[in-house]
Amino acid sequence: MTRPPSGPTGRKLGQKVKKGKLKASSRRWIERHLNDPYVQQAKQEGYRSRAVYKLLEIDAKHKILDNARRIIDLGAAPGGWSQISAKVTDSTDEDPKVVAIDFLEMDGLAGVTFLQMDFLDDAAPQALMDALGGAPDVVLSDMAAPTTGHRRTDHLRTMHLCEVAAHFAVEVLAPGGHFLAKTFQGGAEADLLTMLKQNFKSVIHIKPPSSRAESVEMFVLAKGFKGRSRRVNPDDA
Repeated sequence: MTRPPSGPTGRKLGQKVKKGKLKASSRRWIERHLNDPYVQQAKQEGYRSRAVYKLLEIDAKHKILDNARRIIDLGAAPGGWSQISAKVTDSTDEDPKVVAIDFLEMDGLAGVTFLQMDFLDDAAPQALMDALGGAPDVVLSDMAAPTTGHRRTDHLRTMHLCEVAAHFAVEVLAPGGHFLAKTFQGGAEADLLTMLKQNFKSVIHIKPPSSRAESVEMFVLAKGFKGRSRRVNPDDA
């Protein structure tokens, strides 16, 4: 469905940001962003973020979007994964098949129903299902907690979001469905992996090529949901 960036796409690489009031770390981040070929390709191809290539690369190998009829996108802003989801499901405003949620604002997307609310809100799961109108074939989560600068704290906070998303997925997915979620290096915690392995046919960790090498992010992919009639609670195992 996509190709990796192969070079400049309308902007000269190797740009430097002039020294001024910016901190050195901020200047380096801006330079890296401006010179990132994935950022440039996303702009050229009309995608909202470079994150689309992470999903497309994962899908190219693992085919999680094939034949998907309904998709839920958690932590959706600015909307790159929702763009891909709407395309593969042929979702339209008249017949929406993609529901996205984020506590941040997100500009509207054709075929995507967007809920601006915190996924950790008790009302969020039912609101998502009411908006979708049926069981999703894929639950995507690119959620990450705001960073504190303390690596262990950031890991635990993002892993909590991953765990909540995983438990939501096993409550709502259609049989045979898939779950993809962001984690940090160190991977999913043992209890979460146990739960996923008991409820899905396969569970793996992935770091797609477009994920920056220096980034600690990874993704956990659980494929082939076994269905709620066969679901196992780790506490009962």
